[in-house]
Amino acid sequence: MSEPLPALKNWFDEARFRKSAKQLSAISADFDAKKFLKHALVALEDLTLMQRLRRMSESLHVALPANYRASLDILRIWAPQIDHSFITLVLPDFVGLYGHDHFKESMNALAEFTCYGSAEFAVREFLKRDLQRTLGVMKKWSKDRNEHVRRLACEGCRPRLPWSFRLDALIKEPELVRPILHNLRADASLYVRKSVGNHLNDITKDHPEWVLAIIGEWDLENAHTAWIAKRGLRTLIKSGHPAALAVIGAGEKAQVKVHDFSIVPEKVHLGERIKMHLDVTSTASVAQKLVIDYTINYVKKAGGTSPKVFKWKEVVLPPLTSLQLVKEQRMQNFTTRVHHAGKHRVDVMINGELLASDDFNLSIE
Repeated sequence: MSEPLPALKNWFDEARFRKSAKQLSAISADFDAKKFLKHALVALEDLTLMQRLRRMSESLHVALPANYRASLDILRIWAPQIDHSFITLVLPDFVGLYGHDHFKESMNALAEFTCYGSAEFAVREFLKRDLQRTLGVMKKWSKDRNEHVRRLACEGCRPRLPWSFRLDALIKEPELVRPILHNLRADASLYVRKSVGNHLNDITKDHPEWVLAIIGEWDLENAHTAWIAKRGLRTLIKSGHPAALAVIGAGEKAQVKVHDFSIVPEKVHLGERIKMHLDVTSTASVAQKLVIDYTINYVKKAGGTSPKVFKWKEVVLPPLTSLQLVKEQRMQNFTTRVHHAGKHRVDVMINGELLASDDFNLSIE
C-alpha cells in the first residue's frame, strides 16, 4: 500500500523556518533569529498552508530591521537562496503587508521578487489603496524585458483573480487596463499570453461587448494575438455567443445533418463512465469551421438542473463529408461538484446551436 502524500502545509514546517533563520542570520547580523523562531513556531501544527506563509511574513517583520529599505536589502540577498518556488511567495507577501508607505521601493521590490515567485497577490494590495498610481507602474511593467514582470503587469490587475479579492473598480471600468492589455496583445511569451487571455476572459463575465470591441481592433493575423483572442473568448464561445464564434471563424450556422447522438450505458453508477457517440455529415458545398461542445445538465439536490459546458472538438469539415466522434466522461464527485441521482440530459451544440440531445440516469448508490 502506497504512503499518503505529505500535506502541502509541510512546505512550511519547523525545519523550513529554522533553515530560513540560519540563512538570514548569515546574511545580516541585524536579523534576530531568536525573535523570528519564537514568533514563527507558536502552534505551527494548527495552521494551514496559507496561514503558515503569512506567519513567515509576520515573523520576518518581527525579526528584520525596523527600517523597511534595510529589510528589503536583506530579502533581496536571501531570495536566490530559497530552494522552493512556493516559499518564495513570502517575499512579495512581505511587501504587500508592510510596504504601503514606501510605494516606489515596494514597486521595485515586487518587480524583482516576481521573478522568484509571482507577486500577483501582493500588488493587488497597492491597487486597492492607490489604483491609478499602481496601474501607471504596471503599464511600464508591460513593456519590461523580463516575461515575469510583463506577466505581473497583466495578472496582478485581473478583476476576478482566483484566490484573491475582486477589484471592483476594474470590474466596473475595464477601460483602465486597456493600455496594459494592448501592450501585451502579441507577446512572445506563452506565460504572458495565458495571462492576457485569462484577463480578457474575466472581463467577458461583465463586459463581453467591450472585450469583443478591443479584440476587433487587434491584428488577428498575428498568431500570438489570435491565440490570446481565442483564450480570452472561451467562455463566450462555450455559451455559443455568435460574435465570439465569428472571431474564430465559426460564426456561420452549421450546415450539417446529425445522424446519431447517443449515450451508453443508459444507467450509470457514480464512479463509472458514460460514452457519447456523435455522427454528423456536412450538407455544405464548401468547407466549414465547426465548434462542437456538449452541455451536461447536472441534477441538483433540490431537483432542478445546472448546466456545465465542455469542449468536444473544433474541426474544419470538408464539403459533404461525415464526422464520427466518441467521448468518454467519468461521473465522479469533486470538491467543486457533488453529483445527485436522476436523469441527466446532455445537449450537443454546434457553432452555438443546439442540434442533438440524449440522456442517462445516474445512480449514487
